[in-house]
Amino acid sequence: MGIILWQPFFGLLTAEDASTVMSAADEIVVIVDEHNNVVGAAPRREMRAQRLPHRSTYILVFNSQGALYVQKRTMTKDVFPGYYDPAAGGVVLAGESYEESAQRELYEEMGIRDVPLTPLFTFYFADERTRVWGRVFACVYDGELVLQPEEVESGEFLPVAEILRRAQTEPYTPDGLYVLRRHLHLTD
Repeated sequence: MGIILWQPFFGLLTAEDASTVMSAADEIVVIVDEHNNVVGAAPRREMRAQRLPHRSTYILVFNSQGALYVQKRTMTKDVFPGYYDPAAGGVVLAGESYEESAQRELYEEMGIRDVPLTPLFTFYFADERTRVWGRVFACVYDGELVLQPEEVESGEFLPVAEILRRAQTEPYTPDGLYVLRRHLHLTD
């Protein structure tokens, strides 16, 4: 079965503008093949329902003391609701690069703008809920955070060792934990 390309008419809206006038389920996300080549676009709800491979960004946000920001996802998230996540980020919208998506997601979720991002690695992750090609970035930020109430219930900076300890007993996103462990060279 091939991927059906869905291309609505947005007029002159940018991907960022389109994402603000639609619900998250209606966002048009980039769809990729098993080699991370773009093959089309689909509404987020279809991507989730059909478990289509897509792109996402993951941003490890450290403070200058080396603590990592962990956010608790809202119960309305379409995947891993209520879980803790050691990485900010989200799906790459149609027409966006990984870098553009990472900057947009940091601003939307945390109010962080114009912070240099360090690219770390690209990876493939699959489980019973999702198939994703992720690109990981890191940044250092000590400023004020403005959390997006639709997506982030709460958050705090924690020592990495504490995050790994808590992840043994609390629900953490499996892809976010993979990203953190790989960054720490605890996994391949």
